[in-house]
Amino acid sequence: MQFNFLNDVVQMARQDMDNAGYKQLTTTEEVDHALTQKGTVLVMINSVCGCAGGIARPAAAYMANYEKKPDQFVTVFAGQDKEATARAREFFTGYPPSSPSFALLKDGEIKMMVERHEIEGHEPIEVVQKLEAAFDQYCS
Repeated sequence: MQFNFLNDVVQMARQDMDNAGYKQLTTTEEVDHALTQKGTVLVMINSVCGCAGGIARPAAAYMANYEKKPDQFVTVFAGQDKEATARAREFFTGYPPSSPSFALLKDGEIKMMVERHEIEGHEPIEVVQKLEAAFDQYCS
């Protein structure tokens, strides 16, 4: 019974990101391709925890409609697509593994990160405001 419940939760979490317009990166090759492109990319590190479902994914969905946007919206799923997540984290130089979290990269370089401690226990609007400031600074 628990196994089916976990599968359902994972599927719902993936669907949330699909509905928001984020591309799921499930392999290291997909991560390398997406994160080494010229331009800006927002990476959402998804997870099954409550702060991902109640704060991070709603903030991610909101940002897909913000006036200034990165060139790409992508997501990796911590604990599910382990190799893809590990590869994405290699791009987040100076930041420890954190999920859920957001990373904004420009031309393959990390420009800002919203870590779990900035998500858990906060309101979605606080996360949105951090992402808006980063989009305003780095996205056209």
